[in-house]
Amino acid sequence: MRGDPGKRGQQMTKPGVQYAALPFRQAGAPEIMLVTSRDTRRWVIPKGWPMKSRKPYAAAAREALEEAGVTGKISRTALGVYPYLKRLGNGAALRVKVRVFALEVLQERASWPEMAQRDRRWFSIADAAEAVEEPELKAIILAFGQF
Repeated sequence: MRGDPGKRGQQMTKPGVQYAALPFRQAGAPEIMLVTSRDTRRWVIPKGWPMKSRKPYAAAAREALEEAGVTGKISRTALGVYPYLKRLGNGAALRVKVRVFALEVLQERASWPEMAQRDRRWFSIADAAEAVEEPELKAIILAFGQF
Protein backbone atom coordinates (compact mmCIF):
# COMPACT_ATOMS: atom_id res chain seq x y z
CA MET A 1 0.00 0.00 0.00
CA ARG A 2 2.74 2.44 0.81
CA GLY A 3 4.58 1.98 -2.47
CA ASP A 4 4.34 4.53 -5.25
CA PRO A 5 0.94 6.15 -4.65
CA GLY A 6 0.72 7.64 -8.14
CA LYS A 7 0.84 11.13 -9.53
CA ARG A 8 0.07 14.17 -7.40
CA GLY A 9 -3.66 14.57 -6.92
CA GLN A 10 -4.49 11.21 -8.49
CA GLN A 11 -7.04 9.14 -6.60
CA MET A 12 -5.99 5.61 -5.85
CA THR A 13 -8.43 2.82 -6.66
CA LYS A 14 -7.17 0.05 -4.36
CA PRO A 15 -8.49 0.55 -0.82
CA GLY A 16 -6.21 0.46 2.19
CA VAL A 17 -7.04 -0.67 5.71
CA GLN A 18 -6.45 1.22 8.94
CA TYR A 19 -7.28 0.40 12.55
CA ALA A 20 -8.78 2.91 14.94
CA ALA A 21 -9.63 3.23 18.59
CA LEU A 22 -12.81 4.82 19.87
CA PRO A 23 -11.62 6.02 23.28
CA PHE A 24 -14.44 6.28 25.81
CA ARG A 25 -15.02 6.75 29.52
CA GLN A 26 -18.01 6.51 31.80
CA ALA A 27 -18.33 9.90 33.45
CA GLY A 28 -21.98 9.57 34.37
CA ALA A 29 -22.95 9.49 30.72
CA PRO A 30 -20.39 7.93 28.37
CA GLU A 31 -17.94 10.33 26.71
CA ILE A 32 -15.80 9.92 23.60
CA MET A 33 -12.31 11.34 23.16
CA LEU A 34 -11.52 12.83 19.76
CA VAL A 35 -8.21 14.19 18.52
CA THR A 36 -7.43 16.70 15.82
CA SER A 37 -5.85 15.54 12.59
CA ARG A 38 -2.36 16.89 12.00
CA ASP A 39 -3.02 18.61 8.70
CA THR A 40 -6.63 19.78 8.59
CA ARG A 41 -7.17 20.03 12.39
CA ARG A 42 -10.58 18.38 12.05
CA TRP A 43 -11.86 16.08 14.79
CA VAL A 44 -11.07 12.38 14.22
CA ILE A 45 -10.44 9.22 16.22
CA PRO A 46 -6.91 7.83 16.65
CA LYS A 47 -6.11 5.54 13.71
CA GLY A 48 -3.22 4.18 11.73
CA TRP A 49 -1.85 1.53 9.41
CA PRO A 50 -1.49 -2.15 10.30
CA MET A 51 1.59 -2.96 12.38
CA LYS A 52 3.73 -5.99 11.75
CA SER A 53 3.19 -8.69 14.38
CA ARG A 54 0.31 -6.79 16.07
CA LYS A 55 -3.32 -7.81 15.97
CA PRO A 56 -5.69 -5.15 14.56
CA TYR A 57 -7.07 -4.25 18.01
CA ALA A 58 -3.53 -3.97 19.43
CA ALA A 59 -2.55 -1.63 16.58
CA ALA A 60 -5.62 0.50 17.36
CA ALA A 61 -4.62 0.66 21.04
CA ARG A 62 -1.11 1.73 20.05
CA GLU A 63 -2.49 4.53 17.87
CA ALA A 64 -4.57 5.75 20.82
CA LEU A 65 -1.41 5.98 22.92
CA GLU A 66 0.60 7.76 20.21
CA GLU A 67 -2.09 10.18 19.01
CA ALA A 68 -4.18 10.78 22.14
CA GLY A 69 -1.98 9.70 25.05
CA VAL A 70 -4.55 7.26 26.41
CA THR A 71 -4.32 3.63 27.44
CA GLY A 72 -6.91 1.18 28.65
CA LYS A 73 -8.91 -1.90 27.83
CA ILE A 74 -9.36 -2.48 24.08
CA SER A 75 -12.13 -4.62 22.62
CA ARG A 76 -10.99 -7.47 20.40
CA THR A 77 -14.12 -7.13 18.26
CA ALA A 78 -14.59 -4.19 15.91
CA LEU A 79 -17.57 -1.91 16.47
CA GLY A 80 -17.79 -1.27 12.74
CA VAL A 81 -16.02 -0.06 9.64
CA TYR A 82 -16.11 3.32 7.93
CA PRO A 83 -14.53 4.58 4.69
CA TYR A 84 -12.63 7.80 4.12
CA LEU A 85 -10.16 9.34 1.67
CA LYS A 86 -6.66 9.55 3.11
CA ARG A 87 -4.53 12.34 1.66
CA LEU A 88 -1.02 11.06 1.10
CA GLY A 89 2.13 13.14 1.32
CA ASN A 90 2.33 13.54 -2.45
CA GLY A 91 -1.26 14.83 -2.71
CA ALA A 92 -2.78 11.56 -3.92
CA ALA A 93 -5.91 10.24 -2.21
CA LEU A 94 -6.24 6.66 -1.04
CA ARG A 95 -9.59 5.05 -0.25
CA VAL A 96 -9.25 3.58 3.22
CA LYS A 97 -11.53 1.34 5.24
CA VAL A 98 -11.11 1.90 8.97
CA ARG A 99 -11.98 -0.84 11.48
CA VAL A 100 -12.96 0.73 14.80
CA PHE A 101 -12.33 -0.86 18.21
CA ALA A 102 -13.75 0.47 21.49
CA LEU A 103 -11.08 1.49 24.02
CA GLU A 104 -12.14 2.01 27.62
CA VAL A 105 -9.72 4.67 28.80
CA LEU A 106 -8.10 3.85 32.13
CA GLN A 107 -5.21 6.32 31.96
CA GLU A 108 -4.64 9.71 30.32
CA ARG A 109 -0.97 10.56 30.06
CA ALA A 110 0.27 14.08 30.66
CA SER A 111 2.64 13.73 27.70
CA TRP A 112 2.56 11.47 24.66
CA PRO A 113 4.36 11.13 21.30
CA GLU A 114 2.09 13.38 19.18
CA MET A 115 0.96 15.88 21.82
CA ALA A 116 2.65 18.79 20.02
CA GLN A 117 0.82 17.92 16.78
CA ARG A 118 -2.72 17.26 18.04
CA ASP A 119 -5.35 18.42 20.49
CA ARG A 120 -7.51 15.96 22.40
CA ARG A 121 -10.91 16.57 23.96
CA TRP A 122 -13.73 14.64 25.61
CA PHE A 123 -17.16 14.93 23.97
CA SER A 124 -20.63 13.69 24.78
CA ILE A 125 -21.80 10.97 22.37
CA ALA A 126 -24.02 13.42 20.47
CA ASP A 127 -21.32 16.11 20.28
CA ALA A 128 -18.67 13.60 19.14
CA ALA A 129 -20.97 12.37 16.37
CA GLU A 130 -21.59 15.97 15.33
CA ALA A 131 -17.86 16.85 15.38
CA VAL A 132 -16.65 14.14 12.98
CA GLU A 133 -17.17 14.47 9.22
CA GLU A 134 -17.56 10.89 8.02
CA PRO A 135 -21.25 9.82 8.07
CA GLU A 136 -20.41 6.18 8.79
CA LEU A 137 -18.19 7.18 11.74
CA LYS A 138 -21.03 9.34 13.06
CA ALA A 139 -23.27 6.25 12.89
CA ILE A 140 -20.70 4.09 14.73
CA ILE A 141 -20.43 6.68 17.51
CA LEU A 142 -24.20 7.04 17.85
CA ALA A 143 -24.69 3.25 17.86
CA PHE A 144 -21.99 2.92 20.52
CA GLY A 145 -23.94 5.37 22.67
CA GLN A 146 -26.95 3.04 22.58
CA PHE A 147 -25.16 0.28 24.55
